[in-house]
Amino acid sequence: MGPGDLKDILSVLPNISHPDLLVDCSHSDDAGVIRLTDDLALVQTVDFFTPIVDDAYDFGRIAAANSFSDIYAMGAEPLTAMNIVCFPTSQLSQEILRNTLSGGHDVIQAAGALLLGGHSVDDQEFKYGLAVTGTIHPDKILTNSKARPRDVCILTKPLGTGIVSTAIKGQLAGQDEIDLLVEITSSLNKNAATVLKAFSVSACTDITGFGLAGHVCEMALASHVQIQLDSNRLPILNQAVEYARMGLIPAGAYANKTYFQQYVHVESTVPQVVQDIFYDPQTSGGLFFSIPEQYAEDCLSDLVLKRINAVIVGTVNKVKPGEPHVVLK
Repeated sequence: MGPGDLKDILSVLPNISHPDLLVDCSHSDDAGVIRLTDDLALVQTVDFFTPIVDDAYDFGRIAAANSFSDIYAMGAEPLTAMNIVCFPTSQLSQEILRNTLSGGHDVIQAAGALLLGGHSVDDQEFKYGLAVTGTIHPDKILTNSKARPRDVCILTKPLGTGIVSTAIKGQLAGQDEIDLLVEITSSLNKNAATVLKAFSVSACTDITGFGLAGHVCEMALASHVQIQLDSNRLPILNQAVEYARMGLIPAGAYANKTYFQQYVHVESTVPQVVQDIFYDPQTSGGLFFSIPEQYAEDCLSDLVLKRINAVIVGTVNKVKPGEPHVVLK
């Protein structure tokens, strides 16, 4: 669902207040957090979607990795997972679902979580994902609302997976491109999250359905700052650039642009293909976080040691009334 429609629907729901509710949906954070004791809080999230690749096992891995990403973005450790399945039993073989669940289970194990069960419904369209519960100390929660002026912004995965997925659906992508997409999107953000725990990270989110533009806007708005991004530093899949030039832009990118462009200024020097990728909805994207400048290089070095090709992509600045919250230059 597009961000504009989602905001309209959620606007009619009442605000929830509770002394132990530490993170709610008011700032569009990645997960909800509730305190159980002075030293322990539960982090909860859910995510599921339709296949972006043909291989059922790979789809299961991708969907599971995507579901865990919200837990890592909050700085938490995964604890348990529950399968969510919508499956057209009269149209697809059981083997497809078995392979999907197998792929999901392998990623659940890699995350160190326990699969407790799940729920399935007979549906016209195949969908799979997880409801995930994690744990964290209440004082260690990462949110998207504490980015500070003079922070630098780091991104841990390349952009363009939505565009490449569109090419796969159109049977235009080669096997090498499919393999690379699977490698990126099935990789957990576990190692990146582990590195971040050693540093004074100000704010964090993961880049998923609202694209880089949307999730950076949410951070800038929640933090009451301006985030400037350097288009020349954005890590972008080469294939995504080529497909964007061909016009293979997913519908979600247009929905993201329609809603989030009110908060964004894009300089005229930024190529159109980069603008398209800026709004491209991602699947199991990387972590995007802000960190004080003095820690940035050491953090990058530790990420590289974990074989994470993270890049400094921008800075956090003060925002004045009437100025855009996000600038792409």
